[in-house]
Amino acid sequence: MARTKNKAKSDEYFDEVFPLGYTPTVQSKFNIEKIGVDLKCKNPNQKTFINLICDNKITIAAGPAGTGKTYLACAQALKLLKTDTRFKRIILVKSVTVLEGEEVGFLKGDLKEKMYPFTVSFLDNFHKLIGEGLTQIMLDMGMIQVLPLAYIRGRSIDNAIIIVDEAQNISKKNMRSTLTRIGTDTKMIITGDTKQIDMKNKDISSLELVVQLFAGKPNIGTMEFEKKDIVRDPIVQLIEEVFDEWEDSQKKN
Repeated sequence: MARTKNKAKSDEYFDEVFPLGYTPTVQSKFNIEKIGVDLKCKNPNQKTFINLICDNKITIAAGPAGTGKTYLACAQALKLLKTDTRFKRIILVKSVTVLEGEEVGFLKGDLKEKMYPFTVSFLDNFHKLIGEGLTQIMLDMGMIQVLPLAYIRGRSIDNAIIIVDEAQNISKKNMRSTLTRIGTDTKMIITGDTKQIDMKNKDISSLELVVQLFAGKPNIGTMEFEKKDIVRDPIVQLIEEVFDEWEDSQKKN
């Protein structure tokens, strides 16, 4: 197959070069080992997070927006997929919870189309890491799968890296069910921000509880990022600090 002049960025990752616009099938000669993942930790807590993922079956991390929790989880999942033959796929899991006071109404389409608005932030991380073309190819081949939380209940998931995002919107009951889905040769990474709970009853949120319950337990790593760990635009840290001060003042009144 001839190489096109304006080849897609993902072409180099294949044993044969596909023309632009080609959608590969499962039979395509995809070589995961050729994927380059640029994973650079920007502070000690990010390094701790990566080490916890490597050393444990389950890693639970809470912390403010902009600390790189989801990005690092996706990057490390890609690295594990390319270097450890036990892992065959990355499963992205998210609770389908809309923002407080915001209703999206009925969503048309199949499961993939219905989930897209809730998981686009997930996929943005893969776009940054390996590009949109390669991300789509891995989705087409089932190497990256996107599922709502309800679709993993009752399953025993083997040979996978499961990333559960925005875990602050998972109830205690559903978190128990989620954690027990982990099967043979599987890692689970759970991330979230306890200050961004979108559930109507915030008391049933599970993230803060599981960070406390599983601290120090074997094969489970837990940690909390701090405002000082924010690596997004510096204004994000200012926003967090201003809201924290406002919330503290409200509690005193």
